[in-house]
Amino acid sequence: MFGQKQVRATPPSELADGAPPQGEAAPLALVEKPSAPAPARSQPADGHESLVRSDLFRTIRAGVFAAMNPSAAVGKTREQMKPAVETLVVDVAERERLNVTIAEQVQIVGELLNDMFGLGPIEPLLADETITDVLVNGPDQVWVERHGRLELTNCKFRDNAHVINVAQRIAAGVGRRVDESSPMVDARLADGSRVNVVLPPLAIHGASISIRKFSKRNITLHRMSQQGNMSAAMATVLKLASTCRLNVIVSGGTGSGKTTLLNALSHFIGHGERTVTIEDAAELQLVQPHVVSLETRPENAEGLGAVTQRDLVRNALRMRPDRIILGETRGAEAFDVLQAMNTGHDGSMTTIHANTPRDGITRLESMVMMANGNLPLLSIRRQIASAVHLIVQIERMRDGMRRVTRITELVGMEGDVIITQDLFAFRYDASAYSEEVKGVFETAAVRPAFAQRAAYYGLEDALLDAMKP
Repeated sequence: MFGQKQVRATPPSELADGAPPQGEAAPLALVEKPSAPAPARSQPADGHESLVRSDLFRTIRAGVFAAMNPSAAVGKTREQMKPAVETLVVDVAERERLNVTIAEQVQIVGELLNDMFGLGPIEPLLADETITDVLVNGPDQVWVERHGRLELTNCKFRDNAHVINVAQRIAAGVGRRVDESSPMVDARLADGSRVNVVLPPLAIHGASISIRKFSKRNITLHRMSQQGNMSAAMATVLKLASTCRLNVIVSGGTGSGKTTLLNALSHFIGHGERTVTIEDAAELQLVQPHVVSLETRPENAEGLGAVTQRDLVRNALRMRPDRIILGETRGAEAFDVLQAMNTGHDGSMTTIHANTPRDGITRLESMVMMANGNLPLLSIRRQIASAVHLIVQIERMRDGMRRVTRITELVGMEGDVIITQDLFAFRYDASAYSEEVKGVFETAAVRPAFAQRAAYYGLEDALLDAMKP
């Protein structure tokens, strides 16, 4: 997946056991100190048992990097270096009088190139389009999510230092650092995949790397309705909601598909609109021509220089945006997002972690209080009721399928309570319990409160047709 990109190979002269200089890419530990005897056979990342004995691989690997000319590797791509690595592997095997089969040679060359240009043993997992998450729990446990279910792979790192070196290479690639003094970081890969890293001593059993892979497929609302993530009527109403510039919050748990749904909703933003996106690690992929993407920055080693989502939201208001899309609202920035939605930036969107739309409203109230504790609750609720038009609840169910379980409209206040109405809901069939969740998407027999707004855009008839049971 990364083999076609022009990347800098790690020359042998730079390989060392110590930590890399601050702010520089951390080379993978290609030269190791002698360690305890390894198991008889290593395990590759593709889930199949390795053909190469650990001692054989270690011997050839050390010989290859000892013989490689550092200047010859700089600036080369994976494919350009492959013939040279193949030749060196054969030469080392002959010099050391090692009995290496063709299959073992191919595997050794692949693993060496993965170390030089990719992310080591997990590189094949990143190339597998059926995998959506790669979860590294220390050197000996790598899990993947495939079709909504977790699977343990046979992939293993050499040791914890190997995992840390991979993590440092990822962080350095986006100008961030991760080490003992700053043991947590959010980053992204070159293709947009989101990465979270936690190092010891916070991660007790070895460094943890969590990768949410960026899907190369263009996920649209139409495709989601075809896959059963929502009904065709729900897809139509969401399309109309985005076109009519409703302020939308996508609510759900971790890994439920909130960002994917947010991307799908963004397809209906007009090409003449200026959109500003704000994220911790940029992963939104908008297709419009006029998009400004902003990304937060963590503090440096001295504890200075941090730029938070709240800082970026405030700055975005000075950038003449038509819409603001916040990747995730989880703190004091909620107050500024509501202010933006209430001050002419219609069509803004964000995501929130909550189990139901009503829980999402409660979370918003709590986060606004974090920013302005002196605001009365009634005032906060009035802001939410006037700013937010629609909450879309999405859930990853026990069969691994992501489904939009509810589309809820905020219709105003009654006393000190925010009034909502469900436009759609997923009702599962409890009598048909099986591995696959059974159920139907129900349409409420109500007139949406934003029908008048849809009429302003000439879409009222289409909205009312979609709402027919």
